[in-house]
Amino acid sequence: MDARLADQAPRDDAALLLARTRAVPAADTAHWEIPADPAAVAKAREWITRQLAMWGLDDLLFTTELIVSELVTNAIRYGRPPMDLRLIRHHVLVCEVTDSSSTQPRLRRARTTDEGGRGLFLVSQLGGRWGYRHGQNGKTIWSEQIIQDSP
Repeated sequence: MDARLADQAPRDDAALLLARTRAVPAADTAHWEIPADPAAVAKAREWITRQLAMWGLDDLLFTTELIVSELVTNAIRYGRPPMDLRLIRHHVLVCEVTDSSSTQPRLRRARTTDEGGRGLFLVSQLGGRWGYRHGQNGKTIWSEQIIQDSP
């Protein structure tokens, strides 16, 4: 930093924020509330099977089932209600699972003898990208998959 600038007090508190938003049509999003019941994992798979068929994304079904199974299982096991699952179809397919817990998800490499701990590792390997974000009322874990023949 220039020493001449460090000695001067700021002249004002103005800031410029530039943002670009992209609206996704309502027909390209789908939302499902997840009950706090382990049986909800199978119901989530049924729900996404119907949704992907409606969107003509049958080629992503197997991978999406695995991703959604892992994310919903983690939400039920480690999160807190309310929980929901959202699919967004854009140039990628985004799967989001939100719960009311603020615990940070951890990607682990399970040992051969571990019975668990592979969920987020699988999500990271199956999707093109994944991540999480904290919100005012919890966290959202998301995964993206490329849609073939998408502009």
